[in-house]
Amino acid sequence: MSLEREIDIGLAQSAISRRTFLRTAAIGAGGLVIAIHLPACSRKPAAPVEPFGPNAFLRIGADDTITFYCDKSEMGQGVYTALPTLIAEELGVAVDKLRVEFAPPGEAYTNALLGGQVTGGSTSVRDSWVKLRTAGAQARTMLFAAAAKEWGADAANLRVEDGAVISADGEKKLTFGALAGEAAKLPLPKEVPLKDPGSFTLIGKSRTRLDTPSKTDGSAQFGIDVKLPGMLYGALAQPPVLGGKVKTVDDAKARGMPGVRDVVQTASGVVVVADSWWQARQARDALAIEWDAGERASLNDGHIVRGLRQASAKAGIEAKKEGDAEAAIKSSRRVVTEAYELPLLAHATLEPQNCTADVKADGCDVYVPTQVQVFAQQAAAKASGLPAEQVRIHTTFLGGGFGRRLDSDFIPAAVEASKKVGKPVKVLWTREDDMTHDYYRPAAYNVCTGAFDRQGKLVAWQHHLTAPSITKRWIPGLIKDGTVDPFSVEAAANYPYDVPNVLVDWVEHDLGVEVGYWRSVSHALNCFSAESFMDELAAAAKKDPVEFRMALLEKQPRYRAVLERAVKESGYGSAQKGRFHGVAVMEGYGTYMAQVAEISLEGGNVRVHRIVCAVDCGRVINPSIATAQVESSVIFGLTAALWGEISIYGGRAQQTNFDVYRLMRMNEAPRIDTYIVESSEEPGGMGEPAVALVAPAVANAIHRANGKRVRSLPFSRHQLA
Repeated sequence: MSLEREIDIGLAQSAISRRTFLRTAAIGAGGLVIAIHLPACSRKPAAPVEPFGPNAFLRIGADDTITFYCDKSEMGQGVYTALPTLIAEELGVAVDKLRVEFAPPGEAYTNALLGGQVTGGSTSVRDSWVKLRTAGAQARTMLFAAAAKEWGADAANLRVEDGAVISADGEKKLTFGALAGEAAKLPLPKEVPLKDPGSFTLIGKSRTRLDTPSKTDGSAQFGIDVKLPGMLYGALAQPPVLGGKVKTVDDAKARGMPGVRDVVQTASGVVVVADSWWQARQARDALAIEWDAGERASLNDGHIVRGLRQASAKAGIEAKKEGDAEAAIKSSRRVVTEAYELPLLAHATLEPQNCTADVKADGCDVYVPTQVQVFAQQAAAKASGLPAEQVRIHTTFLGGGFGRRLDSDFIPAAVEASKKVGKPVKVLWTREDDMTHDYYRPAAYNVCTGAFDRQGKLVAWQHHLTAPSITKRWIPGLIKDGTVDPFSVEAAANYPYDVPNVLVDWVEHDLGVEVGYWRSVSHALNCFSAESFMDELAAAAKKDPVEFRMALLEKQPRYRAVLERAVKESGYGSAQKGRFHGVAVMEGYGTYMAQVAEISLEGGNVRVHRIVCAVDCGRVINPSIATAQVESSVIFGLTAALWGEISIYGGRAQQTNFDVYRLMRMNEAPRIDTYIVESSEEPGGMGEPAVALVAPAVANAIHRANGKRVRSLPFSRHQLA
């Protein structure tokens, strides 16, 4: 067990808070813990976007080790490298000099943009951009002050080089470790200047990810890899009907099978605990369980679709209003209206849900791939009956998150099983468990209406959205009746086109299925309808889709810049024979993006040959990571657009594994070209926006190929010949 983890455990068993400890304690012989106080972020957040209190990200040891406590979960998006880069830039050390550990739960690590300790919403860099650079700058200032005192020098004349402070004449040198003890005695500077971007040496440069070596040699620990002394394994039987419950259990046969230690009924089902996971799985399948199917036993796709369409007839809650779109539409002679439908989708993380728990009388250790450390801690505390401060969350690498691990439903069963058997227990879901007990991406029904005046000018746009509120389920009480869930109107409420009358409204509709945040959330739903409809309006106006957009983006230079770049680099409009281009643009998470898809139609199906993506995401921390995120997002979004859907019959999800819930194969992947537009703006998010543009870009290309409009997903539903 690491020194940092021993400290965490000791603090959890005492009355001293980690934050107090980090502010005042010297760790080891002359070590320094630097707790970073941000004056602008010192109040407890009253709302999700309010600034947050003091944070502690750095520990500098007397042995010159520099530990960065990463408050964001690493699920492949690159925070394990990008965030240390922000610290290292201001601290004045190479990125690989920092040892990265995942931070424990705590208010000190609140994400100011989301109001909790959350990794999601493409906020990791945006939340950390100033915060972590300030942390590094304050630490450097303290080390300079300690060196200046030692040498009787002016701190302003000192410089830092490779983890050491150098005197003005270059004759004297003290490492950070040597200065740590004295620096710990100094007051924390309240305000420090940050580097001018023109002097950045690390930010903006591509470099190898810090997690690559461990993921290459297998030493990186994902949740599924956790092994503890004396650990047992658990397989969970869950209700086949969504929302069902256990009625009766006959476990006699299972208990007599090899390796079985116990059978534990939990809040979510029944866990069989055995010496190996396969023994647990075999015994789980031998359980004779009578299930109470509950209210959803008759729920089918037909009910979901009809419910959305019927709800769409209602007036919505305004999310954006400029001018009077309804009046302009009524008075126009030329009106275009179309509806777009989107299905339920699974997260389908390659690492199925899992959790390892070790419950003892005086505390509980939970090893889990989670995006929400505090929520995970609360879930484990409730399941164990222990106070939250006695629950220690050990965050592992995540084998995919995509929003699925913003929930903690896979944690309690492991805790309950461990508590019952008195040993560590790892509960691992099967792929079928995972696929059929997800919090699915919502289905939605969007109606778009546009109106032209007699001169052919677009004078009105209405985007009428119908979908459930994810946030109302995730944080009950946060979204009140009559208010808009901001995570339901993305890529719609920020409508960019210069039209005098705009109305975006939202009808909240419960599908009867619990839904969750899915990579890009409502951007994917609303961008598909908005950007598909823009092409339909261009056709109605008898104009090229790009020219039509450009004329309406005169006041949006960042949109125009990415659209122009994507068009140029793709050779838009000049594809080889049998291939066709489609375009889409969007701003999401502070990032402006345009995509051009190049497709052909083969045997009634669409084949995507190339995706060109132009990106203005503000300042880029690591271009290679940003490019990888675009590529990952395109594959993720294209997979969903081509094949993705979860069907519900009799309250049960019909897709159970990757043989019927298709993933894109390597030979099917298109060429992806990413062009990053240079920008001096603050960073935008990169983990999600590219997901949302793929479907409309491909749909628009399909229309150019065969004249048919595809207004529902996935494309595999349609005969495209």
